[in-house]
Amino acid sequence: METATRSSLETPLCPNQHRNDELNVQISEQRCCSKEDIAEEAKKQLWLAGPLIAVSLLQYSLQMISIMFVGHLGELPLAGASLANSFASVTGYSVLLGMGSALETLCGQAYGGRQYHMLGVYTQRAMLVLLGLSIPLSLIWFYTSNLLIAMGQDHEISTEAGIFNRWMVPGLFAYGLLQCLNRFLQTQNNVFPMLISSGITTLVHIFFCWFFVFECELGSRGAALAISLSYLVNVIILVIYINVATSCASTWNGVSKEALNDMLSFIKLAVASAVMICLEYWSFEMVVLLSGLLPNPQLETSVLSISLNTCWMVYMISVGLGGAISTRVSNELGGGNAQGALLALRVMVAIAIVEGTTIALVTILVRNVWGKLYSNEDQVIKYVSKMMPLLALSDFLDGFQCVLSGAARGCGWQNLCAFINLGAYYVVAIPSAILFAFVFCFGGMGLWMGIICGLCVQGIALIIVNAYTDWDREARKAVQVTQKTKVDTQP
Repeated sequence: METATRSSLETPLCPNQHRNDELNVQISEQRCCSKEDIAEEAKKQLWLAGPLIAVSLLQYSLQMISIMFVGHLGELPLAGASLANSFASVTGYSVLLGMGSALETLCGQAYGGRQYHMLGVYTQRAMLVLLGLSIPLSLIWFYTSNLLIAMGQDHEISTEAGIFNRWMVPGLFAYGLLQCLNRFLQTQNNVFPMLISSGITTLVHIFFCWFFVFECELGSRGAALAISLSYLVNVIILVIYINVATSCASTWNGVSKEALNDMLSFIKLAVASAVMICLEYWSFEMVVLLSGLLPNPQLETSVLSISLNTCWMVYMISVGLGGAISTRVSNELGGGNAQGALLALRVMVAIAIVEGTTIALVTILVRNVWGKLYSNEDQVIKYVSKMMPLLALSDFLDGFQCVLSGAARGCGWQNLCAFINLGAYYVVAIPSAILFAFVFCFGGMGLWMGIICGLCVQGIALIIVNAYTDWDREARKAVQVTQKTKVDTQP
């Protein structure tokens, strides 16, 4: 018998009871794996995760590069762009990112089940939904300044933030399309085109920022416009590739009316995916807002902002690992290979532990110099140094839970994970942060200690869920879905 991974993906699926019985036997017989299987799985995951990590970092850098250019325009434009970026992340980017992640389940399992044409159908369906959702989100961005002023933010900074976000509105639509295209390619293990397109986009973005900010003298408006155009460039590159590449010939068959079918089912899964991701993202932003209520708010907010930026940068590595395990688990389950999915999860957990430990050690080693990259103030540098051990622990825990969350997306457990995140961050993390910071007077360190409490609860809950999962049953469920899709789409 060949290895578990190969046997599941090389056997065609047929929608009949005889095939289901064969699958049940196959699933029950696949119980052991050799060192060769483990090594092969690790190779597949690293081959996936490496480019995905680079893609996450490159796409995340677009906003940071724009803010760097704006920083040369003065304190007010910088403050406005920073506030606009935070507001845009909470009200737009995180929502579309979460909605688009539903494709990790649908496209991943369809690819594993050899229902290749459904990847294009699911992706088009997601594009329509995300474009529709971008309309009300763009209205929120259009009135950013009014909303921020109503929330008690500084009037001048809010006005600058509002101008910045209005010029980023076109990029919101492109960002939604980009999330769909990324998942379309990721779930069929075709990640290098994403890496190349993101690299080209980043280089183009630097030119756009220089040209619009300084040559056209648009200031912060030019930096925001550069973001919009750069996302559009990335989308155009991927669209051209998908339409001409032979590797996508079986998964992209052009525009299909099938994309209009079963919209409600997709929306339900996409909303659960968005809630799952947004609950986590928003809690970190709330910590920065809470820092403004502490004594010496200018110092606390500065240090918490540095901590959050550092955390997000490291988090991009975890995002790549989470995307890789989501793809592997969904592919294996879609192909009826329960043992392959379980092996993929175990291997990725081992990788995450090694990665998390390495990042934590590096974070601790650079604790005395990291603050100098952001500030010349001795008070800020010393405070950042005290925060770094907490960041090291949170980075380790965040990487671990990101891998488990990625496996959950591969299985389609978004609803369950949404409840876990709600409890972990809003029943445990935020109340704990308030308790440590304001009652026990740990200040900004107390706020981050609260986040660590939430990460611990989230990680423990996800470990329990995965430990008690019947992977054979999950494989049968995924196969039934792909078989039903095949029957429904047959003429």
